[in-house]
Amino acid sequence: MKNDEIEKLKFPIGRFQWVNRLSPEKIKSLTEEIRSFPSKLEAEIKGYSQEDLKKRYRPGAWQIGQLIHHIADSHLQSYMRFKLALNQDTPKVLDYDQDRWAEMPDAFDTNVESSLLILRGIHHRWAKLIETLDPHQWERQYYHPARDKYYPLATVLALYAWHGQHHLAHIKNTP
Repeated sequence: MKNDEIEKLKFPIGRFQWVNRLSPEKIKSLTEEIRSFPSKLEAEIKGYSQEDLKKRYRPGAWQIGQLIHHIADSHLQSYMRFKLALNQDTPKVLDYDQDRWAEMPDAFDTNVESSLLILRGIHHRWAKLIETLDPHQWERQYYHPARDKYYPLATVLALYAWHGQHHLAHIKNTP
């Protein structure tokens, strides 16, 4: 398989484009993406069998069920980091090894309902929280020591709206 083919399989909607600031209109549209993601994911996998959830979205990648559990793990982490940044001055966040988490026994469970419930709850609360923020709060940030990078909340919103769509495209493109 050629490098450009692998890149397209890894990043079907393209790589994330870093942003530091967002317009009020963009915040509103990304908030709607956060709010609607769980229902889009559920609609996409409606009718999937246990065997469908064991399929891999590309060679060497996680199974679809693992991917859904990963999305719940990742978005839960992000929601917590988002709240930390709103309540502490530039908190240092903990890292987690997403690949190791995806290899844990609970990530191989093809019953993904628990992760869908997590996503419904987190995304509902996250969207509600986002709608209360004033313009100054979007400048708050957290520090990720493993990446030696500061993440403004505007970046986090854009990143996780992208992350959901990124993985939804993986699922849609699974052969």
